[in-house]
Amino acid sequence: MKDPCSCGRVATFEACCGRYLGTGVPAPDGESLMRSRYAAFVRRHAAHLLATWHVSTRPASMDFDEGVKWLGLEVKRHRPIDECHAEVEFVARSRLQGRGQRLHERSRFVREDGHWFYVDGDLL
Repeated sequence: MKDPCSCGRVATFEACCGRYLGTGVPAPDGESLMRSRYAAFVRRHAAHLLATWHVSTRPASMDFDEGVKWLGLEVKRHRPIDECHAEVEFVARSRLQGRGQRLHERSRFVREDGHWFYVDGDLL
């Protein structure tokens, strides 16, 4: 497959997360937003990360760790709470200076004016 999406779905980047990065097209649910944010980390797309981060918790800027290689994403659970709130539990694997790392998080998302936003998360 040409340019597979890094989020783990069996689709090309353009057919999957690429349709959300930098396009203004909103993700349809919390899981799709979380996957597009992972793809944005892989591609170092700070604008998408900042635009999809809720204003109440959004940092002023984004810096990326030099040398981090993202290896994969596993969505453990997507739990819609109601039409405007959702949680997504995931594990993101990476490598930094030859050492493997795992980020296991339960993230919270909120939908406002038809757009989903990452609010915050708990490390598990």
